[in-house]
Amino acid sequence: MDDALIRSLVPGVLGVIVRRGADFAAAEDSVQDALVEALRVWPSDPPRDPKGWLVTVAWRKFLDATRAETARRRREDVVDEEPTPGPAPAVDDTLQLYFLCAHPSLTPSSAVALTLRAVGGLTTRQIAQAYLVPEATMAQRISRAKRTVASVRFDRHGDVATVLRVLYLVFNEGYSGDVDLAAEAIRLTRQLAAVIDHPEVAGLLALMLLHHARRAGRTAPDGSLVPLAEQDRSRWDTRMIAEGVAILQAALARDRLGEFQAQAAIAALHADAPTAEETDWPQIVEWYDELVRLTDSPVVRLNRAVAVGEADGPRAGLAALAELDDALPRHTAAAAYLHERDGDLATAARLYAEAAPKAPSLAERDHLTRQAARLGALLR
Repeated sequence: MDDALIRSLVPGVLGVIVRRGADFAAAEDSVQDALVEALRVWPSDPPRDPKGWLVTVAWRKFLDATRAETARRRREDVVDEEPTPGPAPAVDDTLQLYFLCAHPSLTPSSAVALTLRAVGGLTTRQIAQAYLVPEATMAQRISRAKRTVASVRFDRHGDVATVLRVLYLVFNEGYSGDVDLAAEAIRLTRQLAAVIDHPEVAGLLALMLLHHARRAGRTAPDGSLVPLAEQDRSRWDTRMIAEGVAILQAALARDRLGEFQAQAAIAALHADAPTAEETDWPQIVEWYDELVRLTDSPVVRLNRAVAVGEADGPRAGLAALAELDDALPRHTAAAAYLHERDGDLATAARLYAEAAPKAPSLAERDHLTRQAARLGALLR
């Protein structure tokens, strides 16, 4: 069994079943049943047309369920409409599936789960393990999401920005359980880029590749975080960086700048610097200015303040930081870093200690605690 092949076929098979008249929830269930059947049959009797096989079996599963659950007249109508088995149509419904799974009536967590299930082909168990929740909880979340979108027209015009935000949420989960969600997000974004010509899709793909290329350098052998400035750049994936830069350059050349392209440009400047000291911080500040213009996000303004501290000195960074709400996530950690760079070790140590309990992850909390302890030892 080729897992990559199976998962690449799922959107197309699901699209065919929906177009034949099944509602989304029933279609998705029938496709999952067909995948289970494929796991049983294919190892000993592989089909010549895997997609056609899955379409035929999924449709039969749908009909079986329909016969059991609907009125006789409707059952007879559906049975009469059963197409003759044959090669699957070449229509690619992947884009419509993305829009459906990122429906604005869904919560972000439900949209992510439904995308991983319907477009990514992951099982409920795999998604539950990745998000560290019980399988029953994830099953309920997916079922509610399917019910929500069951009556949505399959050919409606969708919101690309919502789809991209869902994929970015998947990417930021990183790795957990037996599913590498960062790699899965890259796979799904490549798939999306293949069916829609949009510079922000390319920008998101470039951003993911440029961040993922640095993955090996982000943690020490003991699992602790390694700050960007201290990472071993020889461990970065240069081929992935080159691919990300090429995709970004092509997107920027279209002169339709969006936030993911701007973020990717910042990531590219970090990846392009041979050493941390050679980072082009003034240009990074300029890209953050573009991001502020595009998003007016307080988090972007916070990151810009740190970049200003690198480009123009820590006091300039602290002045920019003072204009922001100190309740922002990572505000205290950023202040600690800039005070340390300014030579105020006592204030930095205190702020690192204050920031640690607020950290969004255990690894980041441990890192900030170590920073506070390191400066405390120097002060003693």
